[in-house]
Amino acid sequence: MSMREDILAAQKTALKDGNSEKLSVLRFLWSAVRNEEIDKKKDLNDAEIQQIVARQIKQLKDALQDFAASNRQDLVVKNKMEIDLLEKYLPAQMADDELQKIVDQVIAGMGTVTAGDTGKVIGAVMKQIAGRADGGRVKTIVMEKLAKDIKKI
Repeated sequence: MSMREDILAAQKTALKDGNSEKLSVLRFLWSAVRNEEIDKKKDLNDAEIQQIVARQIKQLKDALQDFAASNRQDLVVKNKMEIDLLEKYLPAQMADDELQKIVDQVIAGMGTVTAGDTGKVIGAVMKQIAGRADGGRVKTIVMEKLAKDIKKI
């Protein structure tokens, strides 16, 4: 079953179960998917839908930090529930050691890499992992690796 069908089926189930919170999150996700489809004038594939889900999770995590700083526990709990629900639509996330191996391979494949090549390395790694790790995690690992390599020189 495609992600489109999964999202629509989950909406129907949430509606039948009377789970208004889950239904609200799924409707918001579906709205984002439909808006993107209207903009691109085509149906989105699963990879494109996963990008939308990842973008929404990133927005929720950013808001979560703000809510925590403002001591709004009610909104923190709500955001965590929404994040958990949306993460089900993403592929399984990579472990840090597996991600570090890919970063090492990309850096080795590029040859001599400087701190100015951080963006190139991150871009190459992101293409290889295809949504299986958050961009923030990739950036952190790449920057740590490049900082270690520069100290060796």
